[in-house]
Amino acid sequence: MLIHEGRIKAAFDAGVFVLKLCGDVRLTLCATLDRQAQQLASTPGLESLIIDLRDASNVDSTALGFLAKVAMAVQGRLAERPTIVVDNPDVQRMLDVMGFSRFFTMVESPITEVCELCDLPEIPTDVEETRRRILEAHRILMRMNEHNREEFQPLVEMLEAQEDASRHQ
Repeated sequence: MLIHEGRIKAAFDAGVFVLKLCGDVRLTLCATLDRQAQQLASTPGLESLIIDLRDASNVDSTALGFLAKVAMAVQGRLAERPTIVVDNPDVQRMLDVMGFSRFFTMVESPITEVCELCDLPEIPTDVEETRRRILEAHRILMRMNEHNREEFQPLVEMLEAQEDASRHQ
């Protein structure tokens, strides 16, 4: 099976922000997702948020952590919870296990299709910045539910130890 490199597309129209993840979405796109979370937190006129995963073949745990951060960035600003459009049963199951249904409304198809999505440029990061983002994403996931806390605790502890070691060099 051919797995396509991940991309993120976006559109904002009439108060609706759509973030579409395509292909194999991994930690290399987390800086881009993080910037979107920060921008959404202060976007004037934002009324609803839709994250479309229908074209995503894979979303790794670091990217999931930043999707959770996007939802948390708009929490309390929107009349309704953000929506995730997901039609892949495996991705749906992963989101359910991770506790995304507490923060998002899950649907298999959107109410309306957005026609003009623009590719967001990938934001390059160095190794230390990537490690910091991986750590942040997994800390966010751990706060979502007990399963995630147990699942990601060893990874978070390892990354924290690496962070401490790099500070003391």
